[in-house]
Amino acid sequence: MIKNLLKYPFLLFFVTGSFTTVFAQKVDVPKPIFKNGQAQIVPEFEDSDEWIKEELWVETTFDSDEDGKLDRMHVFVTRPSQTESSDLKLPVIYMSSPYYGAKLFLMMGGGSKDKYMWNVKQELGEQPKSHKHPNHKTRKKRPLMAFIYERTWIPRGYIMVYSSSPGTGLSDGAPTIGGENESLAPKAVIDWLCGRADGFTTRNGNEKIMASWSSKKVGMTGTSYDGTLCLAAATTGVEGLEAIIPIAPVASFYHYYRSNGLVRSPGGYLGEDVDVLYDFINTGDKSKRKRNNKAVRDNILIANHDRVTGDYNDFWDSRNYLNQLDSMKTPMLMAHGFNDWNVMPEQSYLFYKAVKEKGIPTQLYYHQKGHGGEPPLKMMNRWFTRYLHGIENDVENDAPVQIVREGKSNPTEYDAYPDTDASDVTLYLENGHTKGTLLTQKPKNQPTQILVDNYSIGGEALVKDENASHRLLYVTPILEQSIRISGVPRITVKLACNKPAANLTVWLVSLPWNEEKGANIYENIITRGWADPQNHSSLTDGESLIPGEFYEVSFNLMPDDQVVPKGQQIGLLIFSTDNGFTLLPEPGTELTIDPNGTSITLPIVDGIEVYEKATKE
Repeated sequence: MIKNLLKYPFLLFFVTGSFTTVFAQKVDVPKPIFKNGQAQIVPEFEDSDEWIKEELWVETTFDSDEDGKLDRMHVFVTRPSQTESSDLKLPVIYMSSPYYGAKLFLMMGGGSKDKYMWNVKQELGEQPKSHKHPNHKTRKKRPLMAFIYERTWIPRGYIMVYSSSPGTGLSDGAPTIGGENESLAPKAVIDWLCGRADGFTTRNGNEKIMASWSSKKVGMTGTSYDGTLCLAAATTGVEGLEAIIPIAPVASFYHYYRSNGLVRSPGGYLGEDVDVLYDFINTGDKSKRKRNNKAVRDNILIANHDRVTGDYNDFWDSRNYLNQLDSMKTPMLMAHGFNDWNVMPEQSYLFYKAVKEKGIPTQLYYHQKGHGGEPPLKMMNRWFTRYLHGIENDVENDAPVQIVREGKSNPTEYDAYPDTDASDVTLYLENGHTKGTLLTQKPKNQPTQILVDNYSIGGEALVKDENASHRLLYVTPILEQSIRISGVPRITVKLACNKPAANLTVWLVSLPWNEEKGANIYENIITRGWADPQNHSSLTDGESLIPGEFYEVSFNLMPDDQVVPKGQQIGLLIFSTDNGFTLLPEPGTELTIDPNGTSITLPIVDGIEVYEKATKE
């Protein structure tokens, strides 16, 4: 009791019948502490038992489930108790997600059953067969990983806020997989945190609740779809969103589910598409699902995603955040893994590049692993300290690019990505079935070579098969010194097909293949790419191939920054169906490759000079 009374400066006490006036000394309110440009742990904010936890609903400006009422987003808040009993206002780290309403087994991959995926065993260009749709229960508790974020950030002087995206968890509305409502929903929550939107204590009631504890400075972070929603909110230009740290976000849903005109699944989820993802996150109000399924999933997503041609269209264009950058002004620290074969690294790179070109403060953090991977806490702390607390820590002059090198845990600092010293080295093909050669000088009058598609043989097996008829493999000489690739490799393949359609897959590999258990993925696969030869001249208007006629297909492989060590060889693997990513037509399609019109360009640090030294050309 005395502890609570001392929060007030002047108290009148009646003690044992006598009249005594006591002037209690005002107790200082704990405030954030900063050292070396970073927010430090404040002991008074550490006790999680003292944290205030609330839930509420924020009203948006849209009605995506068409029930005649503006959708409300479900929000959880966790904040230090000092924000309730004093005038202390703190900045907010906000995370929005479509996954908070999913049960644990779904979050662990339990929803990825074959019967809920598109059947990928089909001929190219055919209408796909339908698949089953699940009916998930709704998880109503706080985000599964909230305790980790809260123990990291609340003691450092932040408030944590979480919201479920439309049609998920306890939020109203409909999932749209990149639709406008998924951008406007986090905008509404940020508006509420800044005093511009209404929050309510219940989903349908009228009792309002204010974010009086908010300093009106908001930062966002999150991984994968959660990172995507950081981009979605930032592209609205909402005031008060001061910084974002997206991790492995989707910048374009077309590039998540298609590749250069080819129907391509994200790694590990063969047969997934926008409607499957819709089903996965569709954990909202069950009474609204029948309407949402028909109006959104069936009449928008399935009707327009086009699994027949894989072409880019207006549907995909509307789900490309690169088209929505005009209003964005939020500083961004982007993070991604170069070996993320779920959300490919081109997603972060293309968005980062566009934001940087707008003159918005940016930092880039890459690592050599797969999906996920936050930047080091120091980087995140400095970023949020500068833009949410307003501490001038000179973060703008930190190294703009940090990349974790192979076998390391701490990043190396660089001035730019791609490295400014990288220049293109074009390599040409000679021979190929057993093991051809990559050369800097173009050979003359090379004969064409045929590979026969067979989806039952994966890329790794094709690399190891010395006499494979199902692939072409070209390698450099054994490297006598390490070579660093930094940037976006590009390939041109001149080919003919005996059918109107075919898959085309390219891997860039490091040989010999490391077969040891626990080998890092970058020790074998450098980067990859996929394309539909039907889209050789247009991404929006593919055309059937004329059997026997040659076409030139040019496309980028995924961005990379990798050191290929001394003693290895760089190998170019060309084959047709990639059974971990593409549709699986019946074996037998023949691709005829003309090496005279085929080449690959690699961005190598110090260019042709270092390449020739390494290969003794």
